[in-house]
Amino acid sequence: FLPEYKANGIMEEDPFVSLDQEGVGELIRIAVERGRKTRPGIKLGICGEHGGDPASIGFCEKAGLDYVSCSPFRVPIARLAAAQAAVRESASSSAMGGA
Repeated sequence: FLPEYKANGIMEEDPFVSLDQEGVGELIRIAVERGRKTRPGIKLGICGEHGGDPASIGFCEKAGLDYVSCSPFRVPIARLAAAQAAVRESASSSAMGGA
């Protein structure tokens, strides 16, 4: 059914590959906020195919997750995407007068 949903514009991406940043992403942001409020030093991350998706990696950086984990064949693109997300976050922080 997923190919039909994508072909008909019902879904833009396969939800098993790329995070739904609006729906699931909101739950992740809530979990990060509440988890860190309760335990400030907690390490949070995701694993699985989402951990190797460049768009999901960028979202995870913005959401404040500490790590992503993915299958070995996705590691090269995941490393590149994580580095790009970190550079964007750093540039954004510098532009706003942050560290």
